[in-house]
Amino acid sequence: MHLHILGICGTFMGGLAILARELGHKVTGSDANVYPPMSTQLEAQGIGLMEGYDPAHLDPAPDLVIVGNAMSRGNPCVEYMLDRGLRYTSGPQWLCEQVLQDRWVLACAGTHGKTTTTSMLAWILEHNGYEPGFLIGGVPADFGQSARLGGSDFFVIEADEYDSAFFDKRSKFVHYRPRTAILNNLEFDHADIFDDLAAIQRQFHHLVRTIPSGGRILVPQDCAPLQEVLDKGCWSDVQRIAAAPQGDEAAEWQGQPLTADFSHFQVFHQGELQGEVKWQHSGEHNLHNALGALAAAHHVGVLPTLGIDALNAFQGVKRRMELLATVAGIAVYDDFAHHPTAIATTLEGLRGRVAGRIIALIEPRSNTMRMGIYQDRLAASVAAADQAIWYQPPGLDWSLDQVIADSPVAAELSTDLNATIAGLVDELAAGDHLVIMSNGGFDGVHQRLLAALRQRWEASA
Repeated sequence: MHLHILGICGTFMGGLAILARELGHKVTGSDANVYPPMSTQLEAQGIGLMEGYDPAHLDPAPDLVIVGNAMSRGNPCVEYMLDRGLRYTSGPQWLCEQVLQDRWVLACAGTHGKTTTTSMLAWILEHNGYEPGFLIGGVPADFGQSARLGGSDFFVIEADEYDSAFFDKRSKFVHYRPRTAILNNLEFDHADIFDDLAAIQRQFHHLVRTIPSGGRILVPQDCAPLQEVLDKGCWSDVQRIAAAPQGDEAAEWQGQPLTADFSHFQVFHQGELQGEVKWQHSGEHNLHNALGALAAAHHVGVLPTLGIDALNAFQGVKRRMELLATVAGIAVYDDFAHHPTAIATTLEGLRGRVAGRIIALIEPRSNTMRMGIYQDRLAASVAAADQAIWYQPPGLDWSLDQVIADSPVAAELSTDLNATIAGLVDELAAGDHLVIMSNGGFDGVHQRLLAALRQRWEASA
């Protein structure tokens, strides 16, 4: 069967394309934004990518069009598809019918940490011989790809609350029907499709309603919005997670940090010490992510001690505090953070680990950011850094001036990336840590900056 995917370079749709290819389908796709790591991953799989949304991409007609949620009425391919009566479906619906049916689905949902936690869980199962399938909104370093069918009944999926398609406004995760669900946290986000937090909570409760009575839900001990979701009705076993000292019996899973950056911590299950995680990752958020992954793996039979062994070998995920390179002692990181909470926790984790200067270069690119929903929280989010550079991208229709004025650290506005790169190359010195934060390609600033740094230091060597 020939499947054509509209919006194929999105993290979810790109993973779906890989699964469809593994099932033996011919897969092609269109997208207006083609950039790594998804584009290179798809090309390596032999999947044909077409730039833009020319209706000619749908001629001859594919057997089925899978429509990404970024597509809307007015898109040339969407209008052509509807006018010609082509068969179409949403990505989550196709996934439910063709991949997830009759499998033990382990889903990770929440405003923050989904990609990392899903990657941890898939790695724990893989390390312990479970051969899981997975679909992750990023590329885990331990697997080198964002999706695969796997060799068992277990399937690990990043469960996004964003809508399914222009014709199906339910959250993606409502289609997944998990037996094990991690609900990491819950804040207001996706302001382009949700009016308020209550609207997101409603979708989360739809998810809770699909989990069987023999299933398990894993939630943080102290997240009031998630407790409100469960209070609407819950028919499954619930276990709680906390960064708490031994002896606190309110949470079945606890983590006790042994270092300021949370890169070394003890794991307790039902008050009993299970072992210690000691890894390259930092931040309290990653301690919580790890506990969620261990608890979910335990539900399918992985002993906590064996899960801890797997986490100690976990390599991380591309674009999640990924160290791209160190040039002349200057460390450059790529991070996907695009919400004040994620920016703050990421920088706090790095601050606990390094002594040098931390400079954050941030593009407020997400739909929620573009709408200015969190502009009053952005200034405080960089408190753990020494300096912040805020880039004003095209389409951001509010001024960053107040964010800069309210900043607790030195801050400046960037409207010209070439000038910003040149300034950073002149300013950065050995021992500095530059964190580039965006949920998009950021106009290739990562590699442009590294190339400029290498050129400067090679010239002065």
